[in-house]
Amino acid sequence: MQNVSQEQAAEMMPLSQVERTVFWREPGLMGMECLSATFVTHAFAPHAHDTFSIGAIEHGSQIATIRGSREASGPGDLYLINPGEFHDGVPGSEGYRYRMIYPDAALLREILEDVTGRTLQSSPAFSRQILHDAPLAAAFHRAHRTLEMRVGALEADESIYTVLAAMFQRHGSLILQPIDTREATAVAQARDYLREHFRQDVGLVELARIAGLSRAHLIRAFRRAYHVTPHAYLTDCRIREARRLLRLGAAPSAVAFECGFADQAHFTRHFKARTGLTPGQFRVR
Repeated sequence: MQNVSQEQAAEMMPLSQVERTVFWREPGLMGMECLSATFVTHAFAPHAHDTFSIGAIEHGSQIATIRGSREASGPGDLYLINPGEFHDGVPGSEGYRYRMIYPDAALLREILEDVTGRTLQSSPAFSRQILHDAPLAAAFHRAHRTLEMRVGALEADESIYTVLAAMFQRHGSLILQPIDTREATAVAQARDYLREHFRQDVGLVELARIAGLSRAHLIRAFRRAYHVTPHAYLTDCRIREARRLLRLGAAPSAVAFECGFADQAHFTRHFKARTGLTPGQFRVR
């Protein structure tokens, strides 16, 4: 009988029709958030993270839009999404099972400096967000399982350090600064205003005045720059703050009010659409 690896067994195992999420944090890795999940119908709304979003599919397929490009991914593919990059995701015909980690930029920089023995002068980034690298995807799954199974801190840390260093060595790059044009400056002003005033009910007229553009021009330019509308960006700012407050143990009802949502149901719907979890599942108790 032919031997089958853990990765091959995971790919061959049929997907359950029940959606399942396992979420935890790794205290020894700067509180890095980790997710193992099966999604059959859940669709992620466009959203971004303050951290990197790194993962791989074990079984099935997902269709995602990143940087305005829409493509399907499956076993052997990697997600290497930089902080602040908007993306969404919907299940393919069967749904999908995948594993994700959300390392802070400071953690990835620390790992790379430890591995290379030199100080990085710039922030690490990935130039491609979805790519096929079956050996590295398999290594990622193994490292992720060591975290989930709690096999031991040293083994888990070594595994994730090794795989993250390999990802950057094969697919990493330096962050390039965009050319500063008038439109880019105007859109950045609108973006910064949303970041600072996300608790308020910001209107399009107000935002266009801040940017110095017409309302239609602002929407077009904002979408071109960030691949989402100003309203979607505002909602994402609220969700990011909600994540921070929930990590501190705040009650979901209080977080909904603090972050500018109309009510808790509205908050819960938007939170799950962007994280795959309810606020209660995400909250640190």
